[in-house]
Amino acid sequence: MKMIEHGNCHREVQLGAGSVHVFANDEVFATFGQRVFEMAEHNLRIPRNVYFSYTPDAHVGVGTCIGTTAVWNMRDGFVSPSIVGSDIGCGMRVHLTPLHRDELKDKQLKRELIQAIETYVPTTERGQTSYTDIPLEEVVKYGLNGLPAAYLAEPADEPGGVSRSLTHVEKHTFAFDHTALAHIPAKSWQRAWGQLGTLGGGNHFIEIQSLEIADDNREIAQEWGLFDGQVVIMIHSGSRAWGAMLGRDYTKSFKEAMFKWGIENPEPSLVYAPIDTEEGQRYLNLMYSALNYAVVNRHLIGYAVERAFQDVLGKAVSTPVLYDLMHNYALEEYHRNTPMLVHRKGATKALPAGHFQNPKAYKKTGHPALIPGSMGTSSYIMVGAAGGAKNFYSICHGAGRIRSRKATKEAVTINEFEQALRIGQEDEILVNHRSLEAILDECPQAYKDVDQIIDSVVGAKLATVVAKCKPLIAIKGV
Repeated sequence: MKMIEHGNCHREVQLGAGSVHVFANDEVFATFGQRVFEMAEHNLRIPRNVYFSYTPDAHVGVGTCIGTTAVWNMRDGFVSPSIVGSDIGCGMRVHLTPLHRDELKDKQLKRELIQAIETYVPTTERGQTSYTDIPLEEVVKYGLNGLPAAYLAEPADEPGGVSRSLTHVEKHTFAFDHTALAHIPAKSWQRAWGQLGTLGGGNHFIEIQSLEIADDNREIAQEWGLFDGQVVIMIHSGSRAWGAMLGRDYTKSFKEAMFKWGIENPEPSLVYAPIDTEEGQRYLNLMYSALNYAVVNRHLIGYAVERAFQDVLGKAVSTPVLYDLMHNYALEEYHRNTPMLVHRKGATKALPAGHFQNPKAYKKTGHPALIPGSMGTSSYIMVGAAGGAKNFYSICHGAGRIRSRKATKEAVTINEFEQALRIGQEDEILVNHRSLEAILDECPQAYKDVDQIIDSVVGAKLATVVAKCKPLIAIKGV
C-alpha cells in the first residue's frame, strides 16, 4: 500500500485497483483499520471510477464504508445501492428557536418538552403516524410539494414569498419517472404510509441544543439568524421502511443481474450496475422516490416538534427551518463541466459561497452543513470552503463509529454512559429513556472523537465551523 502525502490532512492511498483519497488528521488516520482499505480496493474494481474518497468519520459498512464519496460519469458510469446505503435519504435538519439556553435551565421544563415531543413523534418501531390525511403517493412523487398546504404554512423570509419549508432545503422535490412506482408491492405502500413523521431507531435522534458561534464566522452566523446561546432543534432521520425496502430489494436484484452478466467482486455485499441498464435506471428512479419520502419525513418531525414547543412554552414560539440536507444518496451533479453521478454514503455536501448548486437562499454564504456528534457530545454547523472542490464538496456526516453495537455493549458500562451524559450534574443531558441500557449502543464511547473529525475537515480546507451545538435534550428512537 503506497501513499502520497498531499498535506493539509489529505492523503492519497494507492491500492491495486486505484487510489482512495483520505481526509483525516494524523490521530484520526491512525484509527483506520486494514479492513477499511480492503473495502476501498473492492469498490475500486467497479469499472471507470472517476474518484473515490473517505472522510475522517469513515468506518466499515455493508459492501462499502460509511464515509465514502464515489463518482462516475453519467455517460458510461455505474450506480451502486451499496454506495448509497440502506437508509436512502438519511440526513439532517435544523430548526431555529428564539429561545436562549438560560430559558431551558429548569429540568422539569425539559422533561415536559420530552413528553410533549414524544406525544407527537412516535419513537418506537411500532409507532404509527398521526398524519392520516397525507397521501403517500403524493409524497413519494413530489416530496415537499406533495404535502397539503397546511403543512407548509411556515412563514416566508419576505412578504408574499415562498415558505422557508421549500426554500431552505437541499431539494424540495426530486424528479423521476413515476412509472417506476408500479414495481412497489402493496404491503410496502401500507407500511411506509404508517411511518410518515416517525423517528426510527439506531443512530436517529431529535436533539435540543444550544449554540456557540465561531468567532471567524460570526458574520455568516448573523446572516443565518444564529446567535450565542440560541436553542436549536437538530433532527436525524431517513426514509424509514420505504428506503429500507428499496435497499433490500434492489441489492437482491442487482446481485441477480451481476450473476447473469458474469460479474464478480470479492466483496459479497457490494452490488452495482451500469447507469444506462434497466436495473440501473429503475433503481435510480425509485431511489429518488425515497429521497422525497426522507425530506418529508424530517419535515413532519420538525412540524411536530414545533407543536410540542408551543404546547409547553406558548403558541408564540416559532421554529423556522435553517436547512435540511441528506448524506445517503447518489445524485447527478455537474463537476468539471461534466454531468457525474456522485454517490455519498455517510458524506455531507458542503458547498462554498457563490457555488451555482447552492439554493437561492444560501447563494451568498454557502449553505449550512449539518454535522451531528455522538450522543452526549457536541454537533456542528459548518459551511463549505472553496478547497472542497478537490473532494467533490463532500465532508463528514458525523463522528463515525469506532465500535460495533455489540462491542459497545460489551466494553462500556452504564456508569460510564451516565458520566458521559453528566447525569446528576447541573448541565445534565436529559434523555427520553428511563433505562439507558436500551440505548447503550449509541453512547459517545461507540464513536470517534467528533472534535478530531471536525479538526480534520477544517485542516483539509473542506469546510469551516459556523457554530458548535451543545446538547441539552436527546430523544432517541428504539
